[in-house]
Amino acid sequence: MFVTKYRKGVFDDAMLKRCEEIMREVCVGFETELREFNGERDHVHLLVHYPPKIALSKLIPRSYFAGSCGGAPLTVIRQYIEGQQRPL
Repeated sequence: MFVTKYRKGVFDDAMLKRCEEIMREVCVGFETELREFNGERDHVHLLVHYPPKIALSKLIPRSYFAGSCGGAPLTVIRQYIEGQQRPL
């Protein structure tokens, strides 16, 4: 997940589409897979599958938060991300 500064609602559908394209390109470069992407006007959620050989700190720039969904079933995480109120 990443959030806009001050949670300002700046994302629109076109911006989110471009963000998704960029994130997919980044994932390919790191041998990872972007499995789910969606967002709202002030934040974005990503579900990324990455092998243990990839250090998460290399994939995520400094000053960003990355969390693990550990024991949660992937279907639940996917449903949550798909359920975001994407702006049109």
